Amino acid sequence: MTGIWCRNVVPVACCVKFRFCVAGHEDCFPSSILTAKQRSQNENVKVKCSELRTKDKKELTKQLEELKTELLNLRVAKVTGGAPSKLSKIRVVRKAIARVYIVMNTKTKENLRKLYKGKKYVPLDLRPKKTRAMRKALSPRDAARLTLKEQRKRAKFPTRKYAVKA
Repeated sequence: MTGIWCRNVVPVACCVKFRFCVAGHEDCFPSSILTAKQRSQNENVKVKCSELRTKDKKELTKQLEELKTELLNLRVAKVTGGAPSKLSKIRVVRKAIARVYIVMNTKTKENLRKLYKGKKYVPLDLRPKKTRAMRKALSPRDAARLTLKEQRKRAKFPTRKYAVKA
């Protein structure tokens, strides 16, 4: 990976493209590279999943609509030849939309898991994936069962318990 080496932790590379230190150190880049205005613009749009998880579904859908309209405006600005700051914001907004979708989908899946817990039949996407062979295999209880004939045979001829004296 091409980049500037972090001054604080030595073999952590810093990404020049996104202008931040992978290790999260403030003094790795000169202040001239990333201005305070650029930092504040990125922070305004940046959405954290931890914050999104506290919101309910209505708030999430509202935020999603806002982000989508913002993305639409940014794409229009791109076509009409907007400022470079707006063009760089497109990526941030797209990632924010993805985060909102992730939180919405995980919430619905969690609710479904709660709903189907303890039920006889569970939807396929909520069942454990494993492999096909593992899913089709007998349960440990069924695999350990013996026929009546085998039970009698084992009772008549148990495993011998003795030790050979050397």
